[in-house]
Amino acid sequence: MEGLELVCFQIISNVGGARSCFIEAIQHAKVGDYEKAEASISEGEKFFTEGHHAHAKLIQQEANGELEKVTLLLLHAEDQLMSAEAFKILANEFIDVYKRLDK
Repeated sequence: MEGLELVCFQIISNVGGARSCFIEAIQHAKVGDYEKAEASISEGEKFFTEGHHAHAKLIQQEANGELEKVTLLLLHAEDQLMSAEAFKILANEFIDVYKRLDK
């Protein structure tokens, strides 16, 4: 596997890990373990950044006329990227809500 497929799988793998971390953060917050929740958010952000960098590489290739085609795999990778970003936003909101409830 090489080229576009490899980059797509790098995106999918990294943002999938990020999304899992963000869900884990919500679960930690639900039981009041905010330290672990924040650690999970931080770990997820690292995964997300790696996936985002891979995606940015594809955008640069397209801008340079090097990206030949858009595939279903690329669309899936971008969908997963956006989903992970939404989970991060929601995880942070849930953490805030659980903190407020604990007060």
